[in-house]
Amino acid sequence: MKYLSYALPALFYILCLTSCFKDEPLNAECDIETAWIHADNPEDMFFSLSDSLINVKSDITEIVFEVKSGTDLTALAPMFAVTEGATITPASGSVHDFSNGGKVEYTVRSQDGEWSRKYTVSFRTVKRTKEDIVKFDFENFRKNRTGKYYEWSDINEDGTNLNNWATGNPGFMIAMGSAPAENYPTTPIADGGLDGAAVRLVTRSTGAWGATVGKRIAAGNLFLGEFDFKYVLTETLKATRFGVRFDKKPVKFTGYYKYAPGDKFQDQYGKIIDGRTDRAAIYSVLYRNHDDAGNPVVLYGDNIMSSELIVAIARIEYVEPASGWTMFEVDFNYVKELDEELLSNYGYNLAVVFSSSDEGDHFEGAIGSELMIDKVRITCTITE
Repeated sequence: MKYLSYALPALFYILCLTSCFKDEPLNAECDIETAWIHADNPEDMFFSLSDSLINVKSDITEIVFEVKSGTDLTALAPMFAVTEGATITPASGSVHDFSNGGKVEYTVRSQDGEWSRKYTVSFRTVKRTKEDIVKFDFENFRKNRTGKYYEWSDINEDGTNLNNWATGNPGFMIAMGSAPAENYPTTPIADGGLDGAAVRLVTRSTGAWGATVGKRIAAGNLFLGEFDFKYVLTETLKATRFGVRFDKKPVKFTGYYKYAPGDKFQDQYGKIIDGRTDRAAIYSVLYRNHDDAGNPVVLYGDNIMSSELIVAIARIEYVEPASGWTMFEVDFNYVKELDEELLSNYGYNLAVVFSSSDEGDHFEGAIGSELMIDKVRITCTITE
């Protein structure tokens, strides 16, 4: 009986545990988390080894690998890591023809079988252009897939979107999700530019939510790079991933702007600072995108102006208020020597950044500060 008295509770515990296992719901997620390509000689296919692997953000459904000119795309086998229990069709590692701009559609189905998500995978051949002026006119904009806010992209030669521009609009959605797209910090001016569209950046209040979490304002911003949504609440400065790969030597940064600072500058606690006027930010940075050990690097809001990997900076020190379209022009100041071989293999990133409040990344600025941007140019020297 003594042994039975011990055995019965143990049996009861095992039965309960088994019941818990049986009742645990199946996973409802159906995402590709990582995509990668295995190549026997990756240096012949990719500019850097890190280009062979893509960490897929939750809001992305188009996966594009960038490869060198001349890469054989007729028989490639992309591989994927998907959310736990999910399945993918066609199978991970199956061979497909991606030549001539071909795309393959993959379907990921959740473990519980109730949900599915479609992705397209393609390969983009990156060619070095011989043009010495890179132009950004901001004519190609659209609402994001949820319809909540606007996003921008330049266009590839084949007509596809580069998805090279980002904003903080996704972060603003957390605070003011019911706001119309036109009331977000970064919006288009469809016919208000010099000869077409332009971009309007406005410092907005984040309302009661922002006051609660100590993020009372959201500056309008636009930058080359990516906005990583997962860092919005925890490490805000890590949410802005500045820069895209670049293969020319920039020498001059020009464009047109309008700027009007808001009436009352406030600090991160919402206190009005008398006598202080908000300032806009307009700058560009060229930096190495790998460290000395060969690890891929991206600069964030906390080191975009201070990293040891920075090679050159072009910054408008003071954006003077202007009610009409005003030209800005500044040379790139090189603080380190440019490595031509590294440049030819896309070993540098170029960041271009605009903000309606220069201290907006620290949640300081004036609500209503407005910066408009159009006709941006990067003049470069040719290295070929």
